[in-house]
Amino acid sequence: MSKVTLRPFEEKDIENKVKWINDPENNIYLHYNIPLNYEDTLSWYRNHKNDTNRHDMVMEYDGTPVGVIGIINIDKKKGEYYITLGDNNFRRKGISYEATNQIITKAFNEFSVEKIWLCVDAENVPARRLYEKVGFKLEGMLRKDIYFKGKMIDRCMYGIIKEEWQK
Repeated sequence: MSKVTLRPFEEKDIENKVKWINDPENNIYLHYNIPLNYEDTLSWYRNHKNDTNRHDMVMEYDGTPVGVIGIINIDKKKGEYYITLGDNNFRRKGISYEATNQIITKAFNEFSVEKIWLCVDAENVPARRLYEKVGFKLEGMLRKDIYFKGKMIDRCMYGIIKEEWQK
């Protein structure tokens, strides 16, 4: 039995999310307005907790919250994937891989999407390896796509289609 479980994000998770996103080891490739603060994150949560176009989850390892994952921006039959393994003590245990497989399964079977997509900094090689390992396909390079930390950066667009996943 897997030690990795997903559960819906709750108000009690805000403190951890703020801590995880503000950690420089975690936010090197995140395009948030950093630092996050508790009050703004609480407001975000209250404004979005009933949105049907997003499913924000907490990754737990053996019952301990270790990060956030989700499918957001669900538009008809397509949704955007995100993940942050927040607790650095849990790296290299296969948690992100297992949690990603679980959220993809949920997205296709419970959230009724046909495609999951994501954008990732071209330089974020560990994340790209994870996405390719679980079955995402590189769909293209978005050259000088966004301005971040003083420069224009390239991002890669990945996608996975339900039929490919089921094989």
